[in-house]
Amino acid sequence: MRLGYVIGRVTLSKQDPAYKGGRFLLVQPLSKEQFKGAAMAPLAKGSSLVIYDNLGAGVGHIVGFTEGSEAAVPFEQPTPVDAYNATIVDRIFYTPPV
Repeated sequence: MRLGYVIGRVTLSKQDPAYKGGRFLLVQPLSKEQFKGAAMAPLAKGSSLVIYDNLGAGVGHIVGFTEGSEAAVPFEQPTPVDAYNATIVDRIFYTPPV
């Protein structure tokens, strides 16, 4: 699981019925510096990703997401999805290793 910051939403004109009840979010993965408290600076082009969300996260939330084959596990039928929102994070407590 990785953590990311929701920077936008994706609007679809049509979607597969398997996605009913959820939506797609644009997420910027957190860097090591951001875990330490650095500001959310834009990453290089191509580093953000689209995740499926049925938990209700919105712009500004920090989410925990899974990628790859694990992202399709929550669906009842085989569903094409690259990343899935598994949690909405309230706080991050980070203590760097010594």
